[in-house]
Amino acid sequence: MTMSLFGLGISTSAAPGADPVGDARAAEELGYDFVSASDHPSGTEPTYEVWTMLTWVAAATSQLKIATRVLGVPYRPPAMVAKMAESLHRLSGGRLILGLGGGYSDEEFRAFGLGVPTPREKVDGMVEAIHIMRGLWSQPEFSYAGSRYRTEHAAMEPKPDTPIPIWLGTYGNRALAATGQLADGWIPSLGFAPPEQAAAMRERVLAAAEGREVRCVYNVPFQIGAPAADSPSVVTGSPQAVLDRLASFAELGFASMNFMPTGPDPRGQAERLARDVLPDLRKLV
Repeated sequence: MTMSLFGLGISTSAAPGADPVGDARAAEELGYDFVSASDHPSGTEPTYEVWTMLTWVAAATSQLKIATRVLGVPYRPPAMVAKMAESLHRLSGGRLILGLGGGYSDEEFRAFGLGVPTPREKVDGMVEAIHIMRGLWSQPEFSYAGSRYRTEHAAMEPKPDTPIPIWLGTYGNRALAATGQLADGWIPSLGFAPPEQAAAMRERVLAAAEGREVRCVYNVPFQIGAPAADSPSVVTGSPQAVLDRLASFAELGFASMNFMPTGPDPRGQAERLARDVLPDLRKLV
């Protein structure tokens, strides 16, 4: 049985006062298992490019796993991501979790001149990317001809010393089936997949996995101390109320979670969750 992992989402904000490295160091001291960050390179608000930022975070920490939540496949050629991932995994001492997705924001693709894949093309590209990455990580030379991506007698050295886990953020039926067949983990978000829906999606993933172990990680926004919210996409309330709701997610099969602090004091929220909720949650899972 795979041990539960509890992670903390950190912001990619590059606004004055933002301190992603400080947030990650605090998360490590508080006992979180990993930190994660999203991939949205285009926008009007100042942000860091996620891979560059997480590399800086990895250099400033020693035990935390580092996760992309999730890297949009259409932004970067998969063979280059394979090389990038091996380097960061090696330099961090084997701490990378490579989160991938088919691509969420069509507006960002259009803005950066990348073209806008159809939903089917997004899933196809994600699947092809996984085959290319794992081929480059394992074979002396790797050739692959897909509908979206290709390689020709591609050599890549060194190979990873330890496996690089791939987690997918997926929702549609084809993508869920691909997750079960190919991925090491599945990380849906509460806002896009409410609990009952997420439980049904999880069954599709596990059915496609045919006995392969796939870690199910729920991405959960929270705010301890805030009144119970009308929005079901944020977990709020007293520490006990938050614990009860998180425990209900664990009962659905999400023994691992990634927590997204909301409100004006994200680091304070991370501290409260680590102090007042996670010790009891770890006992339950």
